Amino acid sequence: MRILHLTPYYRPAYAYGGVVRAVEGLATALARNGHEVTVLTTDAFDQSARHAGPTDEWIDGVRVIRRRNVSTWLRGRYNLSTPRSMKKSAESILPTIDVLHVHEFRTVENLLATPVAQSFGVPIVLSPHGTLSHSTGRSRFKRLWDQLLGAGVAQRIDQVLALTRNELEDVQTLWEQFGRRQRTTAFSILPNGINLRDFDRLPPADALRQRFGLDDAPTVLFLGRLQQRKGLDILVKSFQRAAVEQSRLLIAGPDEGMLPTIQLLAGDDNRIICTGYLGGADRMGALAAGDIFALPAHGEGLPMAALEAMASGMPALLSPGCNLPEVSSAGAGFVVEATVDAFADKLRRLLTDVDLRAEMGSQARRLVAEKYNWDRIASALEAVYEGLV
Repeated sequence: MRILHLTPYYRPAYAYGGVVRAVEGLATALARNGHEVTVLTTDAFDQSARHAGPTDEWIDGVRVIRRRNVSTWLRGRYNLSTPRSMKKSAESILPTIDVLHVHEFRTVENLLATPVAQSFGVPIVLSPHGTLSHSTGRSRFKRLWDQLLGAGVAQRIDQVLALTRNELEDVQTLWEQFGRRQRTTAFSILPNGINLRDFDRLPPADALRQRFGLDDAPTVLFLGRLQQRKGLDILVKSFQRAAVEQSRLLIAGPDEGMLPTIQLLAGDDNRIICTGYLGGADRMGALAAGDIFALPAHGEGLPMAALEAMASGMPALLSPGCNLPEVSSAGAGFVVEATVDAFADKLRRLLTDVDLRAEMGSQARRLVAEKYNWDRIASALEAVYEGLV
């Protein structure tokens, strides 16, 4: 099958968060299964720089075509692409494609490419990646986009793949507002995944522990963009209230507005360390160094960082907004309300009980292997594609 993935950013633009890793994992798994996979994207690298590599290359069996953003400032500041030649590229590629899979809903890429796909009769699949709800931020922008542009794109979509039951309900509610189309949009659930083999052999944690002064202390890890909806203020307060003196809180990720708040709350508490963005070997080193993964977020889709941490053998302390209730039932960690008291209580318990951390970490790895690996998810996606084609 010939598959085109359309996304605003792709490997190595990991600074843009879990969507990049999700699209990469999915595209690579489909290529391993023998499909002809192309990714059409932009030259976004991070919030201030362009990708410096080739504009047309092969990465792990996937052809990646990048189109230049007119403005890196708009891309970084307002999360808005300005891709040159995107429509022309779509017109060139789509006549030979069996299915178009678009990632995120409110993108300039979708405005340019989905009409082309429709004109050639190419079915369109959408993965919103947890970005649909107005409660996850940028609500004014989302309402305006939906009023002016949303219906046109929505009425071209043949199938929407929600990450969770909650997102499925959000999608169906939004689609009702957009009106009906001649061909009814189908809805289903397909979660994120990870390549489990990437976490079989993590690098030694010693170098990263020494670099950030973690010593031998049990370490709580946050891995992700520093945004308000991630609940970082709750996490810092919870860690301090847990009052486990020989412990550390490692906050790794690019700042998107929350760093001043974190620094103010942390004060002179040198147990709280902000590393900035960690990529490549440093990111894997952080996963090796962490003992507990914590995310008191609201409005998440299905956090890739949580899946990666659990694949690394860490117990997870999550809020219901992370949409991973099975973490609790599988004994892979705790799911509690995103309050300081609730998170502090569980942090204290995990930080002071080595055996509990080990047991929950083992169950976390097992849960990801059984439910959230890309090979299994890619097989389910193939069935979706085949039904549309």
